[in-house]
Amino acid sequence: MKGWPGEPDMAYDVIEAQGAAASASGKPIHDVMFDFGNVLLYWDPAAALMPRYSQQTIDMFLDNDVSGFYDGNDLMDKGATPEEGVAWMRRIHGDRWADILEYYLANFEDSLVGPVPGARVLVKDLKAAGVGVWGLSNWERELFPIAERYCPVLDQLEGRIVSGYVRMRKPDRDIFERAIHDFHLDPASTMFIDDKSMNIVGANAVGIRGVRFSNATRLRELLIESGVDIPAVQ
Repeated sequence: MKGWPGEPDMAYDVIEAQGAAASASGKPIHDVMFDFGNVLLYWDPAAALMPRYSQQTIDMFLDNDVSGFYDGNDLMDKGATPEEGVAWMRRIHGDRWADILEYYLANFEDSLVGPVPGARVLVKDLKAAGVGVWGLSNWERELFPIAERYCPVLDQLEGRIVSGYVRMRKPDRDIFERAIHDFHLDPASTMFIDDKSMNIVGANAVGIRGVRFSNATRLRELLIESGVDIPAVQ
């Protein structure tokens, strides 16, 4: 199975306000909290592997049932070092996949394939409109400085929480509660943007509306439809 296990079905580019977030429907949005990977910066692990591995091998490696790649990422996102992640994969899934993970981590920068079009200007426009912009992302601590170099818009956020530094990760409740506390957010007036549906479910559980992201143009339209005063696409 390619991709993170346990992903529930969810439409893209729709405001989700289930459970504890239902009472926030229709309320003004004062803060927007962004995930990083595939929301502000494109991440494609296959791109880092292409120079040394065939497409068949890459497809197998990115099948969590075969290699445990996404389970290993979860461990590192929650604070395990890359060395610990490789050792875990070697112990559970064997040398072949652990060696590929080691190569991937050593060449991680090649997996960051460019900024998401329109995201930087959207962050800029939200700030100009007086909307708070924040970051909440799952990312390995040792690899995050590489993302900072490749994604300057991260410096424009008013605050950010990165899972590897705080040793907690989405979609768990504790990291959302940490963001609410640290950023002084009112959940009912906050929107969370992420490409993974499981993380939108996690945001809803603490009362924050969410959008499963596919592109910045549609997100801009959703925010405008919700009353946020930013320039429309003409």
